[in-house]
Amino acid sequence: MAAYVLRRLLLMIPTLLGILLLNFIIVQAAPGGPIDQMLARSQGLDSSASTRLDGGGGDSVKGESRGSRGVEERFIAQLEEQFGFDKPAHERFFDMLRSYATFDFGESFFRDRPVVDLMIERLPVSISLGLWTTLLVYLISIPLGVRKALRHGSPFDVWTSGLVIVGYAIPGFLFAILLIVLFAGGSYFDVFPLRGLTSPDFDTLSAWGKVKDYFWHISLPVLASAIGSFATLTMLTKNSFLDEIHKQYVLTARAKGAGDHQVLYGHVFRNAMLIIIAGLPSALIGIFFTGSLLIEVIFSLNGLGLLGFEAVMQRDYPVIFGTLYLYTLIGLILKLISDLTYVWVDPRIDFATREA
Repeated sequence: MAAYVLRRLLLMIPTLLGILLLNFIIVQAAPGGPIDQMLARSQGLDSSASTRLDGGGGDSVKGESRGSRGVEERFIAQLEEQFGFDKPAHERFFDMLRSYATFDFGESFFRDRPVVDLMIERLPVSISLGLWTTLLVYLISIPLGVRKALRHGSPFDVWTSGLVIVGYAIPGFLFAILLIVLFAGGSYFDVFPLRGLTSPDFDTLSAWGKVKDYFWHISLPVLASAIGSFATLTMLTKNSFLDEIHKQYVLTARAKGAGDHQVLYGHVFRNAMLIIIAGLPSALIGIFFTGSLLIEVIFSLNGLGLLGFEAVMQRDYPVIFGTLYLYTLIGLILKLISDLTYVWVDPRIDFATREA
């Protein structure tokens, strides 16, 4: 098993390189690079105008469009030197790789702060949202899925399946908007705050007041994030238990006089939960990084998702590539943990033997 883990760790290196290279090429080809963003700001233009100034991404184009606006070539050259665009693209890429090997992500183009500091500042918000969402999803989905499996075909199973299908069909961001309209002062009730994770006077509150304020703010984002994962995990749990309940070892246990409770929790539960428990790291990837982006934007939560979104809009390349590097690295590590979890839950699984 140690050899398998070592191979997976070594495989992460070319995977990271490939993903960074592909995204470096794509981002460089996108119109409206950071130089054009800076020129647009200096001329009082909005950011959308900057996308019309340059069709080649981060490398500035010293053409007639800029000359016609009276932009001095010396100022453009200073910006290129400041952002590092006076070097060829391949040299910038290899410089980036050397820095990323020591987790040096450079400084933000527009925030004048190290990217690492920005990520550390925003990371607790994303972790908080992801952990509470995961906890809520598992606390509801697993008992509900087990209950649906035990009462398969009953009216309870039918109407709960309808709710699950509706939940699966509603995107998380659309459900977030619905929650805002209903409960955050949209058109009906003004019960929950619209933005942020804490109130402005959070530091002056008592310990119990801080706890209530925190959960008051995070309730709607967590509900919106959980809706899609809740439906998927519920059906996965039900199908997994249904598959195990009808296997021969369950019939044998019942024939020996074992009660339903003993059969369910003494025999079925561990085997049925294998795919669910082992899939937790993979679920965290989607909840933390994929599903949190729009939720953070809608509720104005200063997490990594919102940071990455703002960086893309501003063409803040160090922040874009820094968050991308972190997402990819954590994703690869969680996938490895997922495989190790399979082995921990069921020792009969041996990935090393399969690869051999």
